[in-house]
Amino acid sequence: MRVSFPFSAIVGQDEMKRALLIAAVDARIGGVMVFGDRGTGKSTAVRALAALLPPIPVSQGGYQDGSPPQGKPGATMPVPFVDLPLGATEDRVVGALDLERALSAGVKAFEPGLLARAHGGFLYIDEVNLLEDHIVDLLLDVAASGENVVEREGLSVRHPAKFVLVGSGNPEEGELRPQLLDRFGLSVEVRTPQDLKQRVEILKRCDAFERTPESFAETWRKAERKTLKQIARGRAALADVVVPDDVLVLASRLCIAMGADGLRGELTLMRSGRALAALDGADVVTARHIRTVAPMALRHRLRRNVLDETGSTVRIERALEELAEELVS
Repeated sequence: MRVSFPFSAIVGQDEMKRALLIAAVDARIGGVMVFGDRGTGKSTAVRALAALLPPIPVSQGGYQDGSPPQGKPGATMPVPFVDLPLGATEDRVVGALDLERALSAGVKAFEPGLLARAHGGFLYIDEVNLLEDHIVDLLLDVAASGENVVEREGLSVRHPAKFVLVGSGNPEEGELRPQLLDRFGLSVEVRTPQDLKQRVEILKRCDAFERTPESFAETWRKAERKTLKQIARGRAALADVVVPDDVLVLASRLCIAMGADGLRGELTLMRSGRALAALDGADVVTARHIRTVAPMALRHRLRRNVLDETGSTVRIERALEELAEELVS
C-alpha cells in the first residue's frame, strides 16, 4: 500500500490547509480553487488529506471496476482521490453508455467515468484554467447537485457523485471565466516560500519521506490523529453551531462593501465561518471566524477596479477594518 505524505507535515501554506479542512467538514461550501506557483504542494496537500480521512463504507464510495460499489456489510474503502487530466474527454469524465449493447441485449451498459470514481472523496484538477469551458461547466454542475446524469440517444443513467472539487492553476497561464470561478466556494493563494529556514525544512522533510516513507509517516502519526479528531469533531458539531444575526449582518455588509454580485459570497461566508467554528470547537460563529474566512470566500468574487490596483486580499482586509471602526464608533 502506497504511503502518502502526511498532511500535518506540510510546511507553511496555512491558508490552503485551512481551506481544505473547512471543505472536508462541510462539502456544501463548493470546493476550493488554489492559485499559485508550481511545486508548492497543492496536489500533495489534497492527496494527503484524502489519505488522512477515515475509510468510508464501500456502499458510499465511487465505482471501482465498472460496477456500482459492492461489498460485505461493514466493508470499507479508502476515501477516493481522483486526478482529472487536462486531456480527458467528456465520456471519460461523466461515463459512457454502450448503445450497441443496450439495443442488442436490452440492458443499460454503463462504463463509469471519473465523476463516479470520485464519489465520496476528492476530485483534483491541476491547471483547471486550461480545461475546456464545457467540461468545467459540467464539473461544477455535478459538484453542486451531487448527481451525475448521462444521456445518450434516449437512454439515461444517473448516479450519486458527491465529492470535494479542488482546482489549481497559475493565472499567468490563462484565467478562469469569472462566472465559473464564482462557483468555487473558496479561493486561496499559494506562493513559493521566501523564508530560508522554511525552504530548508521543506527539503529535509521531502528527503526524509522519499528515503523512508513508512518511518517518516510514523513520526507524524500523532499529529495526524490530532488533525483527524479535529475534522471528526467539526463534522459532528457542524449542525449545532449557531450563526448569530450580528455575524450575518457583518457578512452581508462586507459583501455589499466589496460589491460582490449575488448571494454566493454571503452564503459561503456563513457556511465556511460555521465550519471553521466547528473545527475550533466553538458553539457560536464570531466576527473573528468571518474575518479569517473572508479573503478565501470573497477574493475571487470581486470585480476588478481599474482605479484601484490594490490586491483583492488587501481590499477585503481594508473593508473589514472600516466596518470594525464603524461598529466601535
